[in-house]
Amino acid sequence: MTHYQQILTVQTPGKSLYKITPKVQAIVSDSRIQTGLCTLFLRHTSASLLIQENADPDVLKDLENFLTKLAPESDRYFHNAEGPDDMPAHIRTAVTHTSEQIPIAGGKLLLGTWQGIYIWEHRQRGHYREIVVHIAGD
Repeated sequence: MTHYQQILTVQTPGKSLYKITPKVQAIVSDSRIQTGLCTLFLRHTSASLLIQENADPDVLKDLENFLTKLAPESDRYFHNAEGPDDMPAHIRTAVTHTSEQIPIAGGKLLLGTWQGIYIWEHRQRGHYREIVVHIAGD
């Protein structure tokens, strides 16, 4: 079994879902692994990883609206040193994911037809986010 690892750095534009599927697939292709598993790990506590609908952008808007209602921005939290979007970002990350696993076959991610991989930036301003991409297989 071969292991391949790379850190993917992505600049997010601010609070939104940012599609990274092509960037992850490029790393899978670079690994030359044909059959295996791609593990993604986001090294942050105020953003998430998500596999979600990639065809209708309204799905992403509805998800963002839902989480905004679940964890609204305000100064009512104890942890607010970085502003009113800081603690809600941590809450949003806690109820979503910071890692995902995707099977690989034929050197390609085995995502469904309507699935894409996203970084979900929960902060108002953009950040540089790091994703550890670990690929294991043959």
